[in-house]
Amino acid sequence: MTGTGEAVAVAGVPGARGADGLPRHGVSREVFRAIAGARGGPGAVRLLRAGQLSKRALLLLALRREAPEDEGYAEAYARVCELRGADRARWEEVLLRPELDAWAADRLRALKAGEDVSLGGLAEFAASRPGEAFDLECDGLRWRPVLDHAGPRLVHYGRPTGPLDEGELAEWHSALAEAWSILVRRHPWHAPAVAACVGVLVPLRPAPGGEAVSAAARRAYGAVAASLPTEPVLLALALVHEFLHVQLGALLDLVPLHRPNGDAVYHAPWRPDLRPVGALLQGTYAHLGVADFWAAESAAGQSEPDRAARECSLWRGHTSAAGRTLLESGELTEQGREFTEELLCSLGRLGDSAANR
Repeated sequence: MTGTGEAVAVAGVPGARGADGLPRHGVSREVFRAIAGARGGPGAVRLLRAGQLSKRALLLLALRREAPEDEGYAEAYARVCELRGADRARWEEVLLRPELDAWAADRLRALKAGEDVSLGGLAEFAASRPGEAFDLECDGLRWRPVLDHAGPRLVHYGRPTGPLDEGELAEWHSALAEAWSILVRRHPWHAPAVAACVGVLVPLRPAPGGEAVSAAARRAYGAVAASLPTEPVLLALALVHEFLHVQLGALLDLVPLHRPNGDAVYHAPWRPDLRPVGALLQGTYAHLGVADFWAAESAAGQSEPDRAARECSLWRGHTSAAGRTLLESGELTEQGREFTEELLCSLGRLGDSAANR
């Protein structure tokens, strides 16, 4: 494990295909380190997206084999398989519906436990995309997210708004357009990756005290949930923060970074409660993005430079402390230690590089 082109970890043999026809995925050290430093870009997103496609295709195949007598599912599964050859883009769209992963995995567990479950949801996933489609453009870079506001939800994000009226949709469109412009013009290393990965936004209600909230779900690749904050810059920040959660979740499907969560819990500087190792790793990585975001805002003289500098310093300190806790936990794999060490190196470079952004 010394060359930058060497695979850090693989699921099968990179480039090969199994009897199911799906590719076997590998992560090169160069890409692995770029992801760890929150600089994977669209190339890393494409790799992780391919892994998600294979994972979901295997889940659907496992359901077909576990419930061979379910004629309704067999028909829906056959239609989805036909799309793979007839309309590849549509096949990918169906498989990457964010909540399909959780739906398929939950039903597979139920079937293996001998429970009586319905598999009719696959036909619903294959129907048209839900929500309001937005077409956002800034300086030639486009992002086409769908605002999925109607539900129902299979994944818990917090407090969804429920269906929005035309005025509320217009407010979301305006806020997202402003946030997108901030990302493109002041965070150009994040904007293309967000556009490549995040295809669905779930609008949330603010916290009971009125504070803006955001969330991502481990089993909902490509989706971010958020409430509307008071400033577009905070929505841009939420997109970066939650995108990194989504990206790390997809990487964990290919590369084990820590042992399964056990009884041990650890201090996370940004929370009052103790966290298992997996949650601490997720938070540490996402807060690298927060520190990175405020470093760029400070260097650009934006977001009240003094506030941006304070926020950057705060989150650099919190993220550094959490990273050291991870390294001392004894629960990281070899790849997890390398990931965390690269994360901390990238964090340390923020102050040196901010002025050159």
